[in-house]
Amino acid sequence: LVQLAAGPGLLAAGIALGTLASYALVYTPLKRRSSLATLVGGIPGALPPLIGWAAGRGELTPEAWVLFAIVFLWQMPHFLAIAWLCREDYARAGLMMLPVVEPDGRSTAQQVVLYAAVLLPVSLLPAVLGLAGRLYTVAALVLGLGFLGLGVWFGLQRNRDTARRLFLASIAYLPLLWGLMLWDH
Repeated sequence: LVQLAAGPGLLAAGIALGTLASYALVYTPLKRRSSLATLVGGIPGALPPLIGWAAGRGELTPEAWVLFAIVFLWQMPHFLAIAWLCREDYARAGLMMLPVVEPDGRSTAQQVVLYAAVLLPVSLLPAVLGLAGRLYTVAALVLGLGFLGLGVWFGLQRNRDTARRLFLASIAYLPLLWGLMLWDH
């Protein structure tokens, strides 16, 4: 934090401090109390692009908020797939993940599909804002449709195999999207 404040500036340091505080003081204790912890934890989880943007630019522009939104929306299907796969472990640990509090998985599936569906158009915004070009747009559309398709498949089946496939796709999705954005900038 001191290095961020001394170098890139107070905005980046302030966002980093907010990230640490919200993770440690809000998200972590909430995990034992509410299944909303995943949603709340998505905020500090998505703040690193804002830290980087603030460090590099000294301000937060619409482009920075789009990167935040992509990470925030991506996290929900990613973490809900993990939570589905590890729901017995989470239950034993007393963590109130959505697949623990609602074992039939309907709400989990609805959340996965909702966030993957909203992620698709949001992932196209970098091209609209000039952060990427046509190649990125086409690839983001293909990646987004594939990710959404796996989310729908998980929603229909709600089993370990479809959750694992969704999880593995989520691991590939974000680095591919960022890489394409860098390549086609």
